[in-house]
Amino acid sequence: MKAVVYHKYGLPNVLEVKEIAKPTPKDNEVLVRIYETIVTPTDCVTRKGTPFIIRLFNGVIRPKNTMLGAYPAGEIEAVGKNVKLLKKGDQVFGSTGTGLGAHAEYKCLPEEGVVAIKPANMTYGEAAAVPYGALTALTFLRDKANIQSGQKILIIGASGGIGTFAVQLAKYYGAEVTGICSTTNLELVKSLGADNVIDYTKEDFTKTGQTYDIIFDVVGKSSFLHCKSLLKQRGIYLSTVPTLAIMLQMLWTSKIGSKKAMFAATSFSWSQKDLNYLKELVEAGTIKSVIDRRYPLEQMVEAHRYVEKRHKKGNVVITLEHKNQT
Repeated sequence: MKAVVYHKYGLPNVLEVKEIAKPTPKDNEVLVRIYETIVTPTDCVTRKGTPFIIRLFNGVIRPKNTMLGAYPAGEIEAVGKNVKLLKKGDQVFGSTGTGLGAHAEYKCLPEEGVVAIKPANMTYGEAAAVPYGALTALTFLRDKANIQSGQKILIIGASGGIGTFAVQLAKYYGAEVTGICSTTNLELVKSLGADNVIDYTKEDFTKTGQTYDIIFDVVGKSSFLHCKSLLKQRGIYLSTVPTLAIMLQMLWTSKIGSKKAMFAATSFSWSQKDLNYLKELVEAGTIKSVIDRRYPLEQMVEAHRYVEKRHKKGNVVITLEHKNQT
């Protein structure tokens, strides 16, 4: 099968399309023929090996896991003998977790893992974006911040792969949403339900005089100290980027003061139950994926270059060609 691999850390051109062995599902696994997947900023930092903390998990000198991609969407081609709930021909989407390997034509997933039947009203690429963006936003907003109706939330990076879902989920939970993005993305963020939008190229959000119950920085462009004055008493600052600063601030604020800084390694807490919950919201028309561009697998280098510019709207999809694709 075709797969994108890399054997050293570096620029996007370390990625290569190679022929490798097609996997065989274990007794509890399904073999997914991948039709579409996505490239995320996490793929890019893992490929680069920076910040250095990445290398502590994937090899200090060179990557131990030579494949990237965590969000496959496709059709089940084969099932292990112990699989009961899924069957050949099912259209599915999900997350590989830390195993990665979704930037390939096939991937095996455990039936009890983060995998579910694809929403009927989504393309494969749109479905592949849900585990990354919506599950991350759900974990931070519902589980870490305990978001409540009537609260005010500020979302930094509201037009990205996580931010677009964060806006929609925050509105679903009844919050008043303010999104921060660039000029070109203002209308997009408004269309997703944001009550207010701040253009960071023209206005400093720290000088608006507004305060918030939750500040959710999905792009790592701010800090708890920078945003602390904008938080209400008992307010919460959330960050998806695992910097040393946020780790120390999380430890410190858990002991001192009423305002809290929080980070979570969200993928470790994801569940099939939550994925099906989001599927229901998608099929009800409550949330949707935003797709910026699509690239064929053979243009993975170009896809990484585009994602690294940090100006994408929503998600970047990778398409894989298969015979008899439906």
